[in-house]
Amino acid sequence: MGRDESQAQKLSVTSRDPEVKEDDRPHHTEEMRPSNNKVANELSEEDQQLKTELEMLVERLGEDHTQMHRPALEAMRSIIRTSTSSMTSVPKPLKFLRPHYAQLKSVHEKWTTPTDEKVLLAEILSVLGMTYSNTGEHDTLVFRLLADSMRGANTTAEDLGHWGHEYVRHLSTELGEEYNARMEKDQDTSELLRLALLVVEFSLKHHAEIDAVDLLLELEAVDQLPQFVDKDTFERVCLYLVSCVNLLVPPDDVMFLRTAREIYRKFQRYFEALVISVRLMDPERIREDFESPKNEVMQKQMAFLLARQQIPVEWLQDESNPIKDQALLDCLFNTHLSSHFINFAKELSVYEPKSPEDVYKTHLETARFPVVDSARGNLANIFVNAFVNAGFGNDLLVVGADEGNSYVYKAKDHGKLSAAASAGLSLLWDTEMGLSHIDKFTYSSNEYIKAGALLAYGILHTGVRTEMDAPLALLSEHVESKSSPLQHSAIVGLGLAYAGSCREEIVALLLPYVQDETTSIETAALCVLSLGFVFVGSAHGEIVPSVLQMLMEREPSQLDNSWVQFISLGLALLFLSRQDASDATIETLKAIEHPVSREAQILVDACSYAGTGNVLKIQSLLHDCAEHVTHDSKKEGGSEQTDNESEGARNWYQAFSVLAIALVAMGEDVGAEMTLRHMSHLMHYGDPVIRRTVPLALALLNPSNPVITVLDTLSKYSHDSDLDVALNSIFAMGLVGAGTNNARITQRLRQLANYYAKEPDCLFAVRIAQGLVHMGKGTLGIAPISHRSANV
Repeated sequence: MGRDESQAQKLSVTSRDPEVKEDDRPHHTEEMRPSNNKVANELSEEDQQLKTELEMLVERLGEDHTQMHRPALEAMRSIIRTSTSSMTSVPKPLKFLRPHYAQLKSVHEKWTTPTDEKVLLAEILSVLGMTYSNTGEHDTLVFRLLADSMRGANTTAEDLGHWGHEYVRHLSTELGEEYNARMEKDQDTSELLRLALLVVEFSLKHHAEIDAVDLLLELEAVDQLPQFVDKDTFERVCLYLVSCVNLLVPPDDVMFLRTAREIYRKFQRYFEALVISVRLMDPERIREDFESPKNEVMQKQMAFLLARQQIPVEWLQDESNPIKDQALLDCLFNTHLSSHFINFAKELSVYEPKSPEDVYKTHLETARFPVVDSARGNLANIFVNAFVNAGFGNDLLVVGADEGNSYVYKAKDHGKLSAAASAGLSLLWDTEMGLSHIDKFTYSSNEYIKAGALLAYGILHTGVRTEMDAPLALLSEHVESKSSPLQHSAIVGLGLAYAGSCREEIVALLLPYVQDETTSIETAALCVLSLGFVFVGSAHGEIVPSVLQMLMEREPSQLDNSWVQFISLGLALLFLSRQDASDATIETLKAIEHPVSREAQILVDACSYAGTGNVLKIQSLLHDCAEHVTHDSKKEGGSEQTDNESEGARNWYQAFSVLAIALVAMGEDVGAEMTLRHMSHLMHYGDPVIRRTVPLALALLNPSNPVITVLDTLSKYSHDSDLDVALNSIFAMGLVGAGTNNARITQRLRQLANYYAKEPDCLFAVRIAQGLVHMGKGTLGIAPISHRSANV
């Protein structure tokens, strides 16, 4: 090696004396001289010296004296590796060697024996290939693979890094392009993957985690990532993996989540792993993560998370291995949720009950009208009272009112039902005191009040589980009631009480009514809806075929009933976030020759991809909205429709499509922002039914998230000439500001109360919206996605 180094030094020695004149330097041949003499003359003395030196080394490689090849290559490698450049310029050695690239390639072809010199020349050619990146031949990758094949499996990540970070990035680009090309031709890609893993290893060691993940995504090998991360890089890698999920298509999104979970578990970050397992809704992984930590405090924190997401306790235990720690069970059952919430309210000094007048503040309204104790006004007061005092258990109109002054007795029929049921919202989660308060309504002689009490039982136990299982005991006996209000309230109450719990007892109780053809369509629809609540996202193997069979066997006249909407919704809830698991069901729905089929398809598809931001689904739904159905349309199947039936059948599926667009886009902020423009276009060019649905879609995009641009848009729509558009816009303002106490919305709703003072329907909607904005006195919200915060 000493002799080689001395020869390399001799070869690299050129005239470095500053006194040497320009004319004494070697002259370029015509072929080597730049076409622009001005550029050549502008080269500094050092650059000209470097250029001459590199040209001499190239000449030496073309000579037959093989003993001179190694020193020349060593000198060339040293010059290239030690060169530096700005971010916007090519390193000078590569610039000066570029005209000789073809000559060096021919030299490499002449050397037929796979020696160390040929390997080194291949590496140099791989680096020079970056200057020919626009040829599409992937020279950098080709010569890199050639050098690796001649060297064997001895190439390391640092061998790549010696040539610089820009070389590694360029290699990553060509790896992705070559992989896609080979996959199209069904060629072997193993050598590409081996080289890519070296690039990934180098990138992770040099703070280029994003480049590493992107390369593995391109090569469909993200599952190889965990072996390369360490304690210093895993957090940044996992953060990027999880952030990318909303922008990926199946199955890459699931693969990213599983890879991030595996990395977290590798470094014993079980809580973060559990969060990802919940996103995957994988019972086995949830249980594995829940049982992994030995720290009791961490397990309780996990239990609170699982209870918040309403994960069934049965997923975490079985008969052979039940959870015995009572404190842990209390966390999982949300046993102390009510007391914690009330203590929280007392700390914030918002525990004292509020009346509807405290919300309306009619003394600030400019238009003063005499207060009339109307049934509609009382009903509005009932809802607002329940919303604003939700969870506190001390409202003034129902729970805390004297027996004779309770608003339960100031309403009529269904108003009584609503008033009694509102007690469940006021007493939310309080399973001890709540039962005794509601129990008094069950002794009433009025069946609507009794029905309201049954519904209150279900609302009271939403998200909370007790050892007594009171809802099942109190409501199951009324499911068989001959009274429709009692039966329907009991069915919906069961659905609300056990929402998300996957309790098999509910199947045995409600499914027979779905399967029985003699059951009224109203009862069957509510049973399907409740089953959808209880088994949300489970794609239950017994419920789904029963619902599909019912839709096929029912008479068309029964399917024309508006209650059938609940059947479609209940079926869709069973596939919430299951994505392609709903494909078979959608294909089955296509066989049903009734307009309800198309509506159900849209709902099932939308719920399956809810929150994913799937662009293809949004495009498909926009295509549905673009259709203009004329009045002479016919039913699917060929029979003529009456005017009323025709309008309903024409409009519903388009209304569902608008809501579905918002449902799919709501989970991803960039997609949600872009969807606002689509909504604006639909508002301008859509049919009336589409225009009426757009405000609700805007609310669905931003629940409890009062973005100023959305508020301004809804405020404008609330004065629309179409009263239905105005009504929906007012209600949408309530949903957007739900539980935020937003002053801007409060002021605008007060102005709308003046504007619509003589329009009973609109004024009722304004009151409901005001109650929603003040829900829980600003401590509750309706945003379904936990990680999303309100941008107030």
